[in-house]
Order: sequence, then C-alpha cells, then structure tokens
Amino acid sequence: MSRAVDALIGQYQVRLSPRKGYSCAHRVAHGGASCSGAVRELVRGRGVARALVPTVTRFVACYQAARLLMASDVSGVCCCGPIPIPFRF
Repeated sequence: MSRAVDALIGQYQVRLSPRKGYSCAHRVAHGGASCSGAVRELVRGRGVARALVPTVTRFVACYQAARLLMASDVSGVCCCGPIPIPFRF
C-alpha cells in the first residue's frame, strides 16, 4: 500500500504539480518541502496508516499558512487536498 501511495504522489509531483503553476501555501510561507513532498516522506518512513495523522496535521498547517498569506499582500492557491484554497500575494 505504501508503494502505491508513494507512486501516486510521485506521479502527482511529476505530471500535475508543475502544470498548476503554484506551490502550496506552507512552502510559500515557511519554505522547506511542499505538502506533497512532506506527505511522500511520511508515507515512505511510516507507512500509510501511521502517516495519516501527520498528513492531516500538515494540511491543517498549510491551511493556516494560506490564511496567513491571505492577510498579507501575497496571492496564489493552496494545494491542500482536491479543493484549492485561494490566497493573495
């Protein structure tokens, strides 16, 4: 299961993410890995089941970063899950 999820995230990073033209709010606000990169490392290191809570925590942090950026003069879209969360640069 971990390999399948890792492969799906890899395909997302290679095929979809570059076409979106933006990065997740967490990466924009704090630097470091994007949400997909962080989740991929979690799945690789812990497996799918044990990565679930940290993944949700990361998406919540991304949402909070999007809110932080929304309050600033920054604009873009957060990639938290299937529904993009808009924010301004």
